[in-house]
Parts: sequence; C-alpha cells; structure tokens
Amino acid sequence: MDRDWLAEEFEGRRPQLRTIAYRMLGSVADSDDAVQEAWLRLSRTDAAAIDSLDAWLTTVVGRVCLDMLRARRARRDEAVGSWLPEPIVTLDQHSDPEQQLLIADGVGLALLVVLETLSPAERLAFVLHDMFAVPFDEIAPIIGRSPEATRQLASRARRRVRGATPDHPAEPGEQRRVVDAFLAASRAGDFAGLLEVLDPDVVFRVDAGADSPLARPPVVGADAVARQVLARGTRLAPLARPVLVNGMAGALVGPPDRPIAVVGFTVVDSRITAIDLVLDRAKLPRDAV
Repeated sequence: MDRDWLAEEFEGRRPQLRTIAYRMLGSVADSDDAVQEAWLRLSRTDAAAIDSLDAWLTTVVGRVCLDMLRARRARRDEAVGSWLPEPIVTLDQHSDPEQQLLIADGVGLALLVVLETLSPAERLAFVLHDMFAVPFDEIAPIIGRSPEATRQLASRARRRVRGATPDHPAEPGEQRRVVDAFLAASRAGDFAGLLEVLDPDVVFRVDAGADSPLARPPVVGADAVARQVLARGTRLAPLARPVLVNGMAGALVGPPDRPIAVVGFTVVDSRITAIDLVLDRAKLPRDAV
C-alpha cells in the first residue's frame, strides 16, 4: 500500500485521535505522544490487512492511553497535592478549530478532574462508548474484559461522572460576571466580596507539579478558600486577564507568552463551586490562542 496515501489518511484522522487521547489523558502533550505512537505502529503494519482503519487506530490509541494512564497512576500514588488536566486556553474573541475540537461537548476541567478519579479501564470504557459511540464489543478486547463487563465499567463510570459534575452550569455571560466579581474581590482584598461568589462547599485545587514545594491538598469551604485566596492570590490577581479555560470563564495570570498560572472556574447557580489553579509550568500554554 502506498505510504504517501497512508500518511494522508492518517493525517485526516489525527484531529479525532487527538480528541480521544485528550479525553483519556487530560494532557495535550501526552495526547500528541499517543497519536504519534499510533502512527509509528501503523507505519510498521501491513495496512492492506486492516479491515477498518478508523477502528484500528481507535483501538491502538486506546491501548496506548490505557498504558499511559496505568503508569501515571502508579507514579502518583505517593504524590502530594492535586493533579489537574492541561488546560486549553483561548482568548474570548479567538477560536482555534483544533483546540475547540478537544473541548467540544462540554469537556471542561471539572469533567476531566472527575475522569481522573476513575480507574483506567473505567475511563476508557466511558470515553470510547459514551463520548465516541464505540461499541462495547470493540472496547472489550482493549481492556481484556467481556463486552458485558465493559458495559458495567462504563455504567459505573457514568454514575460517578453524573454525581460529581454539574447538570446545569451557568451560561457563559453569567460565568464571566461571577468570575469577574471574584477577581475584583481578590484584587481589593475583599473577604466579604469573595464569600458572596463562593459556594459554601467550594473546592480549591492547586496543581504545582508533583515535585513542587507548593503542592498541597485541596482546600474546601468558602471561608477557608477565601482566606487562602487573600493570603496568596491578592498580589497575583492584578495580573489576571479574562480567558476561556476549556470553554469556561477563567483567567490567565501573567503575559500570554509566559503565563504564571491558569485558573479554571466551575460556576453553578451564580456561585463558584470549584477553582482549579494550574501552576505546573509543563502544563501552562506557551501562547494563548
């Protein structure tokens, strides 16, 4: 089979494969590595013997992601602090089609954080079936389970996702209003103003990198989160600019080409229910798009 034709066919499928991998891994860099590995395996395979290139590539990317998730979980067992997905940052007035594909269908930070709590097999079953409509009999061989057992994994994951993500997040305009009010209160050192926009059970997660001295467990509760923000975030708040973080209202701290941090927010019923602060330099965008 002509290699140029095969490369062209693969490139046409690359955006979809990246999307699958990002939802599996929550990392753009790791997703690109998984997709590249799929190409390397395809280039060493007799493509004429492949019945369905789409199904073959989805299976290979799924297996590569499964191995990466298992390795990552083993490394993180003794880590301190939170792990957050690599954020997709866009300026409000800009939209990059490939980046938007990664976060289509409401794939915000909140959902990716929940997906990270699933076992690797649960995550693969849920992502491939519920998000990409891959039949269970095609998913089962990837994880070494029967189709019925794979169905049960996806069902269990679905219940976890539904129980931990908001059914009705705020509309974009309301998200921005609430986040702007949060940033204004942070800049002013306004404790009462922060409490007005924080949900009583708000959770504040920080991902500074596994080996960072800034790594710490999540902070829960409006009072504790407000105190944490005023103690550490007031000096950074003036550097924050409005952006979209995985399609939701968020903030980029510092210049677009050298950001200090990215902050994602989950807003429900005009209150912030989660704040996700990404400080890990490996996950920060080189340039907001």
